[in-house]
Amino acid sequence: MSSKHENHENHDHEKHSHDHKHDHESHHSSHDHGHDHGDHDHHSPGVFRDRFWVSLALTLPILYLSDAFQGWFGYEAITFPGAEWVAPVFGTILFFYGGWPFLKGFVHEVQAKNPGMMTLISLAIAVAYFYSVAVTFGLSGMELYWELSTLIVIMLLGHWIEMASVEGASKALEHLAELVPNDARRLLDDGDTETVPVHELREDDRILIRPGDQIPADGEVVDGSSSVNEAFLTGETKPVQKKEGDEVVAGGVNGDGALTVKVTRTGDKTTLSQVQRLVEEAQQSRSKFQNLADRAAFWLTIIAISAGTITLIAWLLIGFDFNFALTRTVTVLVMACPHALGLAIPLVIVNGTAMSAQNGILVRNRQAFERARDIDVVCFDKTGTLTKGEHVVQSVHTNGMKEDEALRLAATLESRSEHHLAAAIVEAARDRDLKPESVKDFEVEAGKGVSGKVDGKAYRIGRLEWREEFDIDFPDALQETYDEVNKRGESVIALMDEKEVVALIALADQVRPSAKEAVKALKKMGVESVMITGDAEAVAKTVSEELGIERYYARVLPGEKAEIVSKLQEEGKQVSFVGDGINDAPALAKSDLGIAIGAGTNVAIESADLVLVESDPEDVTRALQLSGITYRKMIQNLFWATGYNVIALPLAAGVAYTFGVLLTPAVGAVFMSASTVIVAINAMLMRRAKLS
Repeated sequence: MSSKHENHENHDHEKHSHDHKHDHESHHSSHDHGHDHGDHDHHSPGVFRDRFWVSLALTLPILYLSDAFQGWFGYEAITFPGAEWVAPVFGTILFFYGGWPFLKGFVHEVQAKNPGMMTLISLAIAVAYFYSVAVTFGLSGMELYWELSTLIVIMLLGHWIEMASVEGASKALEHLAELVPNDARRLLDDGDTETVPVHELREDDRILIRPGDQIPADGEVVDGSSSVNEAFLTGETKPVQKKEGDEVVAGGVNGDGALTVKVTRTGDKTTLSQVQRLVEEAQQSRSKFQNLADRAAFWLTIIAISAGTITLIAWLLIGFDFNFALTRTVTVLVMACPHALGLAIPLVIVNGTAMSAQNGILVRNRQAFERARDIDVVCFDKTGTLTKGEHVVQSVHTNGMKEDEALRLAATLESRSEHHLAAAIVEAARDRDLKPESVKDFEVEAGKGVSGKVDGKAYRIGRLEWREEFDIDFPDALQETYDEVNKRGESVIALMDEKEVVALIALADQVRPSAKEAVKALKKMGVESVMITGDAEAVAKTVSEELGIERYYARVLPGEKAEIVSKLQEEGKQVSFVGDGINDAPALAKSDLGIAIGAGTNVAIESADLVLVESDPEDVTRALQLSGITYRKMIQNLFWATGYNVIALPLAAGVAYTFGVLLTPAVGAVFMSASTVIVAINAMLMRRAKLS
């Protein structure tokens, strides 16, 4: 990464460096507390799965022996001594074994003074069970054992599905924690290596990465070349070639070459640790839709208890027997259960976050899903975002000399220079398979260029103005070329012999290949693209024209980026800002949706809502598309989770009794579970959406 990606936080190493075991444990601790699973009393999916299968096995005999099922399906159950006690005994086991998670959750909700779905479920199964026991021992009425058993089985199944879904998302974080090895091979001054725990590594330590090793810390390759698999971070399965000067990140898997790496970031400052923290924060953050669902669940609980009480009293006052009134009450409580509502938003967010990660988008703030759908303008920082932040040779112009020969001479001279433009020229020559020759009498003139003899002839390369010191001629043909290139804002390097300028080499910051497609896609979505840069007007104009961006701001100081965002917001626009540098942090924070490019810039990440791991501008459009899909699924799930109650609750209370329509508790449970299944399937269908 460029210097803009360097870590500028000067924290104490001891504070941030932990061993792998400690990191893993602390992750689990924070994760457990981050999720609102008080409803499940921290049960695992396995607990609900096991209770579901045992409860189902106990329920089947109850259903087989029930008079209702015999009447509906036209069969006569076999009789045997004690058959009448199957339902009471199995029903009791079901109530205390299958219903235990709900009863325990009910106690927690009462203690927290926050009644919710556990309260409703517990009330429903408690009323059904104790009423049935009373009937078994002589109270006039109809036993509700089969309704009790089906309700418990359906509820256990629903909670098993929910917990398995949530745990599936959480496992991604556990896998991240396992990516860093426990030990590293640190190089000693005498060339030997010593094996040390990863938490003992310090910045500037040199470590040896052997073929097949996992990389223990972020660093820069100082010797060797190899391919490194970074799929865990980028999603790209093809290994990335690494050579001297390239960055490697903790968690990557080395290929078949050995690398010597200088450690640049350790402990909590590594890219992998940042990704872990982002995933944790995303899992812990709560969106306004989640808060809306929680409030709806609370009020639905109050309404259900009130409606159940009114239903009981009303039917008793009308003159119906207690069993009928109680059955209506149980049905109301079952139908109103907000289980689907509690599941509606979390499942969408879990799937949305997972889809984002698969597309190289890390969600730091879940509210980003809601805000992104309203974005009108996307402001792009130019350098490092729309462009790669590194110069490349755009063209070579000569006056009689062959282009390859001019580039070979330039690369020969520049191969001894440390200037970033020199490196770009050497790289361009390498791409054309042009090998530099040896240089004699090499000299560096600070701020001007370098000189030396190649094949016995003296040459200079550097700033065009340097020629004036030696009265070197500037041919008219090259003057015209220079004027054209200069208008485009490209940097120009002049190659000169002792008499005249023999070639001009034009360099420019390379536009990312995907930037043009990103701008085009945003325009198609009705979103305006704006470019903000500190570069000169000519550079800004050239890049904006190449990308098809109509509105741009040039010569913008770092502090002014946030002011431009504010001005756009004052125009009534919802503004997203996309940047990669530390100086982009104020604009990222000020915007309605901050998107950081690259996972290595701590300050930028802290200010952003989303992080694009692969630094691909096209991921901005994918993020906006994902937010639209996520928002629609949230609305749909809220409808499916609550809408059925408008019809179901009155029917459960018995308002259509005179028309012969009555819903039993079991039918109520089926309605409720159908809503839950629809919500879950609807959320899962998100993964089938195609992103352009």
